[in-house]
Amino acid sequence: MKIEVLGHASVKLTGKKTIYVDPYHIQVELKDADYIFITHDHYDHYDEKSIQNVRKDTTKIIVPTCLQDKTHDLVVEPGKHYQIDDFEFDTIPAYNLDKPFHPREKNYVGYNICLEDEFFYIMGDTDRTPETDQVKTDICFVPIGGTYTMDVAEAIEYINDLHPQVAIPIHYGSITGSLELADEFKEKVNKEIKVEIKIGE
Repeated sequence: MKIEVLGHASVKLTGKKTIYVDPYHIQVELKDADYIFITHDHYDHYDEKSIQNVRKDTTKIIVPTCLQDKTHDLVVEPGKHYQIDDFEFDTIPAYNLDKPFHPREKNYVGYNICLEDEFFYIMGDTDRTPETDQVKTDICFVPIGGTYTMDVAEAIEYINDLHPQVAIPIHYGSITGSLELADEFKEKVNKEIKVEIKIGE
């Protein structure tokens, strides 16, 4: 599986299928997406221009309820299990505990997607919550930038407790949080956990 972070919180997984999560600021027409997953409706996660640049005729688009009036093939709610074609995924509630930006009642989601016998958890914009603590995954894309999500210290503590095989920091380096946060994250995460820095590499 080829794993890319295309900047900010935009993830691309390329294996038997090509999957984008929150494609953002993609300037060229790639037209290679088999599936597009959207976590919520903020501009840096739901970017219609980027969606059009990666979408092809057969692309399937998965959106949360806040985007059900937009083009989609499946609308999802938080805290549920889904199957689409030959793979499965869980939706994890994504919300803030002490910030106003991502209220729980908006039903924003993260995705824990099972691909080729591995789980990929793209958290979306969230704090550490009781629901995120229940997730079991192999590879976790964790926001570290603060302001709108957990900050780097909270992300480090979360990943050390979650203990995935691989942790990939996202949601920093442009809109919020400096690139240097990734160095702190990598330094302080448990050495048994592989940290892969994809932004600014």
